[in-house]
Amino acid sequence: MRETARCVHKVGVAAQLSRCQRGRVRGALLWLLVSLALVAATFALPSCKSGKWRELRVTATAYNSKENQTSEHPFVAAWGDDLVPGMKAIAVSRDLIPLGLRRGTRVQISGLSGTYRVLDKMNARWDHRIDIYMGLDVEKAEAWGKRHVTIRWKLGQKHTR
Repeated sequence: MRETARCVHKVGVAAQLSRCQRGRVRGALLWLLVSLALVAATFALPSCKSGKWRELRVTATAYNSKENQTSEHPFVAAWGDDLVPGMKAIAVSRDLIPLGLRRGTRVQISGLSGTYRVLDKMNARWDHRIDIYMGLDVEKAEAWGKRHVTIRWKLGQKHTR
């Protein structure tokens, strides 16, 4: 008796597929599942580990509310927050955002007192970097220069405007 690719009875899609086709479908589904799991693991935000502190060594530079350093609206950050000289704010490179340094995150910077808030994000060309907001004080920003610092922030912070 010869087997045919089609089943006379309409039992279901699996019954209509040959053994080879069923294997290909299983392989494709397995590949899709593994791919989705890898994507989810890669982009999962660490907020599920609420309360834990994270430390990271980064390059730190400084910037001012000047058009030649920012945009045509030097007192407005990339997320729309107003920048006021004297406030403790930082911009972060975009690769740090998935690590939990989202808008509003409070950050401690080694060598500096107080807590800074993430209110701005840097151009996409920068990696592993923060930019410390220094208002209109260009001399202070130039004196800061470029340094390597350790930043520390708490995961799972509630982010408010």
